[in-house]
This record gives sequence, C-alpha cells and structure tokens, in this order.
Amino acid sequence: MPEPSPAIEVSRLVKTYGGVTAVSDISFHVARGEIIGFLGPNGAGKSTTMRILTGYLPATSGTVRICNFAVATQPDEIKRCIGYMPENNPLPEEMRVSEYMYFRGRLKEIPRRKLGPRIDEVLEICDLKRVRHKIIGQLSKGYRQRVGIAEAILAEPPVIIMDEPTIGLDPHQILIVRDLIASLRGRMTVIISSHILPEIEMTCDRVLIINQGRVVAQGTPAALRREIFGHSTYHLETTGNTGPALTAALAEVDPTLRVTSESEPETDGFRRVTITTAREDDLGEALLRALLCRNVRVRALGRSHPTLEDVFLAATKRSWDTVQKPAASQ
Repeated sequence: MPEPSPAIEVSRLVKTYGGVTAVSDISFHVARGEIIGFLGPNGAGKSTTMRILTGYLPATSGTVRICNFAVATQPDEIKRCIGYMPENNPLPEEMRVSEYMYFRGRLKEIPRRKLGPRIDEVLEICDLKRVRHKIIGQLSKGYRQRVGIAEAILAEPPVIIMDEPTIGLDPHQILIVRDLIASLRGRMTVIISSHILPEIEMTCDRVLIINQGRVVAQGTPAALRREIFGHSTYHLETTGNTGPALTAALAEVDPTLRVTSESEPETDGFRRVTITTAREDDLGEALLRALLCRNVRVRALGRSHPTLEDVFLAATKRSWDTVQKPAASQ
C-alpha cells in the first residue's frame, strides 16, 4: 500500500525582493498530522516562507504543494486547506467573539446547519465559552490569541500555519496555547514559527531551522542534538585520588566514556568532573554502580542534554561560518 503524500511539499523555493534574496532554494516536507517548529533568527526568511505557503506572497521560483494542490495555480483549493494565524493577528475589535466566529465560518463556506455546533465545539476547545459574547477589543492578549487559533481551526482545515502564536503571552497563557496546539497532533498538520524555543521543543515533533534564507538543520530535537553535538554529558562530584579507579569504571561501563574536564579540589576535597559519551541512552545508574564498587566517593552525578536553544545557536553559527569562510578566501 503506497504511503500517503506529505501534507506540505516545498521544492527549490526562492523569493527575491529587488535583487535581495529573502528565501534561497528551500526544500522540505511535512507529513500529515505532524507538528513542526519553524525556527530562525530575525530576517532569516521565516515569515516570507510562511506567507508563500499560504498564498499571500508569490514565489520567485520553486514549487509549493499543500494537500497535493499547487499554491501558485490553485489558490481557491489552497484557501480551503489552510487555517492561517499571522503574527500580531489582526482581529475586528468591534465584533463579539461569537459574531466573528459566525462571520468567518460563513466566509469559510461552513453550512449554516453545521456552523452553530462547530462554533460551540471550537469555543470549548479553545476555552473561550466564557467570553463568547464579549467584544474582541475588550479581551486580553491571551484571549485574543486563542480567538485567532479558534478562527484558524474553525473549518477543520488539514493544515494550520501559525506565526508566533505565543508572542506577548504570560507563562500561564503560553501553557494553555501549547496544550491547545498539542491537542491538534494527528488530526491536523501544524507549522509553528516561534522564538520561544522551549515551547517548540515541548510541542513539536520536528524542527526546521533556517538562516539567511536557507535550511541549515532539520529533524527531531534529539536527532539534531546527536548531529550537532554528538554526545551526552555527565557531571560528577567526587573526592580523593580517584584517577585510576575512575578510568577503570568508565572503561567498564562504555568505551566511549571520556573525562573532558576536571576542576581543582575545593576546600572540602570534592572536585567536579565532566564526562562525555557518544551513547544517547542513560548510563547514569551503571556509572554510579561501577564507581561505588571501586570505593569512589560520589556526592553528585547528573546528566545534561544540549537544549534546543544550544542546537539553534550552533546550527545558525555553523551556517554563518560556512558563508564567511569562502568569502574570506576570495
């Protein structure tokens, strides 16, 4: 049985403005039901790419297909496939929430007999029932963001595109929006652009990082950590002359374990040791057991992972270095 085609297919996408290239030969795809984080520094080309995906901007060259429809030549079909929430989502401040939902529902061609129940369902999903009769201009930023999400998912489109959906929200509001987006997994394909990287890591199945209009990294956060950093790190606090015993314990647990840094002993005799390994699975328990068997005093043993922020900074720096090296050699 053939695999279903991707919900989003982008091939060799280019966008130039007056000789300046904003998007340069980008290619990627997003599977049906997948949530993907779209990351990049300011000016990297994120918003331009998202506007091309939605049909708001024409591409200079390349192709974009949404649910097998070509964005460039089938705009009506594309509009039915996409729910779009732009950054700083403009909303009619004089309308009530329920009025706005009804207005947008009719524009989205939802039949009248289905629209009322669907509005009730979406207001429940987005926790907006208590403010359904309030004027949008009187709502807080968090409620307004949720109105924007409710409008995007109202017609149950297969693809949702959100540009900075949590911008300007407090931590409680961010948590609500994050849970709301996660609830769409498997039912809708979602692309989220955001600068709040911990939210992206907790919400998204995969991330795509662009810089200077080019894709510089893509994959799951775990896969990108392996690709860019290639190791796990353990932090050990121990005391005494444990060099030979520590070396033997590391060799017993895994041959890729290596001491990469070691501090001078503190006044209480303990020192900090940093250990790295190519293994991704947790070796902490085995390492602790091997150390204790050799009478090594251990005050603390912890494991740390590079964060998505570390991955983002390393990937974008690597892309800058790649660009600058050829320039320097000319």
